Amino acid sequence: MTPSSDLRAEAEALARQLPNLNFKAEASEAAHIGSAGRRRAGTGEQFWQYRRHTQEDAADRVDWRRSAKGSELFVRETELETARTVLFWCDPHPGFNWKGDGDIRTKADEARLLMLALGLMMSKDGERIGALGAGRTPSFGKRAVDRLAEDIPNGADRPFPPPPRASATLVIASDFYDPIPEWQARLKPLAAKCPEGVLLAVAAPIELDFPFQGRVKLHRPGALVDRILGRAETMRDEYQRKFAEQREALLNLATQIGWRLVTHTTATPSLHGAARLKMALESFGARG
Repeated sequence: MTPSSDLRAEAEALARQLPNLNFKAEASEAAHIGSAGRRRAGTGEQFWQYRRHTQEDAADRVDWRRSAKGSELFVRETELETARTVLFWCDPHPGFNWKGDGDIRTKADEARLLMLALGLMMSKDGERIGALGAGRTPSFGKRAVDRLAEDIPNGADRPFPPPPRASATLVIASDFYDPIPEWQARLKPLAAKCPEGVLLAVAAPIELDFPFQGRVKLHRPGALVDRILGRAETMRDEYQRKFAEQREALLNLATQIGWRLVTHTTATPSLHGAARLKMALESFGARG
């Protein structure tokens, strides 16, 4: 596993290469009790700033305590509350924390890199971020990114997380090699609470290409079952067919629950994967 400090530095560099985030919803739909501020004036409960009274302001908007300190009238503005909460989860299975020969990062580290890069952008834009199932309140700013970097690698001893207390946009990262009915059972409770979500499916190139020849012994990290193939090349077409069927079923599941599917391989530039993840998240901000 890549140290979190190294991933954080790589994520910052990656975030700088992405265009500005466009993750905006209509205020009436996105605002909710306890939402973080957008650091500009608008409808909300948190104080933002004082400004001078204008002719367009009704008399009941005057802050008389502040105005009594001088000869001018001042209006108390609140902060616009249209921030969203985005929660990330990275599969702790040993099979996901694996890399093929020649790969720079494990699949899990690649997923963490992409999620951290997007978390950095969202936090700077005023969105609240956190790790699903970490038990910490989502927030924004540098501390929120520090917590995310700490929490997303630390799910090894935890069961698959239940839905969060409040609705949020979720990013679930895995290789999604478990049977689709198992993923359906895990994801449907999340989707019932959180209608906006992205499945980030990360694979190693060797898992797509199946380049093996001759006698090969295969096993998945963390699993107890090995398989010996006498002539591995004769299994390539069947393997790739089943891989494609698994991905197609995963796409159907994502569509069924109203989420997005983003696929990525560890051989593809991280910028490409981050850009696709960004587009998937931004698609929820569109309002017809």
